[in-house]
Amino acid sequence: MGDGLDRLLEGRRLSPVQRRIARYLDDHLDEAIFLSSVELAERAGVSQPSVTRFAMVLGFAGYPELRQALRPLVVGGQDPSRANDLQTAIDVEIGNLRAVREGLADASGVTELGAALAACEPLPVLGLRVSSGLATTFAYYARRIHPDVRLLTHGGSELADGLHAARRAGAGWLLAVVLPRYPAEAVQALKDAQGLGLRTAVITDRRDVPFDADVVLDAPVGERLVFDSHAAPLALAMVLVEAMADAAPLRTQARLEEYERMTDQAGVFTC
Repeated sequence: MGDGLDRLLEGRRLSPVQRRIARYLDDHLDEAIFLSSVELAERAGVSQPSVTRFAMVLGFAGYPELRQALRPLVVGGQDPSRANDLQTAIDVEIGNLRAVREGLADASGVTELGAALAACEPLPVLGLRVSSGLATTFAYYARRIHPDVRLLTHGGSELADGLHAARRAGAGWLLAVVLPRYPAEAVQALKDAQGLGLRTAVITDRRDVPFDADVVLDAPVGERLVFDSHAAPLALAMVLVEAMADAAPLRTQARLEEYERMTDQAGVFTC
């Protein structure tokens, strides 16, 4: 989300309906600041009182006050020429996220892949070196909604064993995160997986990568800092988890409810 809207939402615990309003504002802020509460409710698919309650949750007396606070985010932003190097790096990331958003105008590819991965049991997830962090995050959330996610973040014979074991157990897909500088061992693992009969899907930084995969999901990385930043690939990975959840709604609901009961009973979280 834009920085200003993000600050308004920071620390707020929103209901699912309120999240729909927030998502609509994020996607259509330039037009939303001119809408009435009734019009915003219709566009977001919620009720008009829900829009009023949303504004009040953010600390405003009502929607007109919220709309007034949002207008400067669109019509009076900071002069880009005054940005320092660190701000410019973040500006690049914002552009990368916009590129991902534009790429999802036709979301059928992500939706179809999400359905395929949701049906794949077990689901092996590969990420080596710098890609291991994003692969681990994807696997962490995917395990909340999928019964058997197998994370592969170590190379060598352990990686080979993991691929063979997943295939023997019935896996039909391998999801891999392969970010620059494209570890040779990860590229070889994709070839090995294909040799085993697995279809391969890759989250990477560009479409014209120097390796083969059945499905390529691309999201650019930020290159203005000493080390690459991966905000856009992470966002794309979370969109893919969402597509998996949507593909198996009953299983998703049951597993999430079971997880909530477990964490409540065990006192896992403080709030």
